[in-house]
Amino acid sequence: MTEIKFFDSLTQEEIDIRTTVFVEEQGFEEEFDTADETALHALIYVDGKAVGCARLLKYNEESAYIIGRIAVLKEYRMLHLGSTIVNAMIEKAKELGGDTAIISAQCRAQGFYETLGFEASGEIYYEEYCPHIHMEKKI
Repeated sequence: MTEIKFFDSLTQEEIDIRTTVFVEEQGFEEEFDTADETALHALIYVDGKAVGCARLLKYNEESAYIIGRIAVLKEYRMLHLGSTIVNAMIEKAKELGGDTAIISAQCRAQGFYETLGFEASGEIYYEEYCPHIHMEKKI
């Protein structure tokens, strides 16, 4: 059984997932930041175990929301949980009055986000060593 839960603060489960995926697997050094203090956090559970996460942030004063830190543990990636949690965050952004979802996507994941209706814009930029692209979707 799959379930998504929302939290007003960073949980230890989310810290563990993001550390595993972004720090240990992908080599990012600066995974946690002050945005975690104001973000809405989500965890996706499979049979009671937290296996993926994401966070949602208001984008300035506009009616856009940033979906970020989307991660799923490697052994659960073939269950399509990434799209499940992204779509849940889009729905939450809509509930909060949002009309646009924004993702700072790793370029290697651009195709995945395009399948969810996001469109790339602008130039490629780097976060630490990793190329990223700005992507948006009207919601």
